[in-house]
Amino acid sequence: TRMSRDAGPRARVTRQRRGGVSITSTELAALVVRALRASDAPPHGEVALTLVDDATIAALNATHMGKRGPTDVLSFPLLDPHEYPARPGVRRAARPRRRVVRIPQAGASVPLGDIVISVDRAIEQAREGRGGTDGQTRHSVADEVRLLAVHGALHLCGWDHATATSQAAMWREQERILRAHTAAMKRAAATKK
Repeated sequence: TRMSRDAGPRARVTRQRRGGVSITSTELAALVVRALRASDAPPHGEVALTLVDDATIAALNATHMGKRGPTDVLSFPLLDPHEYPARPGVRRAARPRRRVVRIPQAGASVPLGDIVISVDRAIEQAREGRGGTDGQTRHSVADEVRLLAVHGALHLCGWDHATATSQAAMWREQERILRAHTAAMKRAAATKK
């Protein structure tokens, strides 16, 4: 388990399903934090990201989503979507009359939610050309897991893809975050040389 060390939101990564993807927990945590910051998540917020197998995510999918079989990523947000800025194309119910304000104790964090990724699904989608935002991309398993991590983090922060408008906006945001992450990784690698 790793935590990002930067100020601001944090991400904790747990690998229940080991192997199959060449990406470090540190990089995944940093990528989730980048998505949280881009989505105006509370600076004291924390997200748990867990990498699992198909059997585990299929059980979660059945229990929480009422759907049979494995899926690639599930997000379980804990904050009301009104805690985040409105997202393009996303309908929101009327604001609750009474808002619960959470004030963390010094040094404490507020759980923002959980992201669960099936490494088995990521491997299959990447290798069979069913990955990426278009569902037709063949790329590395690491790139598919990166995309799923960002996708899951955006869902925690009020993004959705239920309409054409919201999907287009979410896909643009995912791509923007992934490009910024890739550029930051290249800069970090160049600095180490």
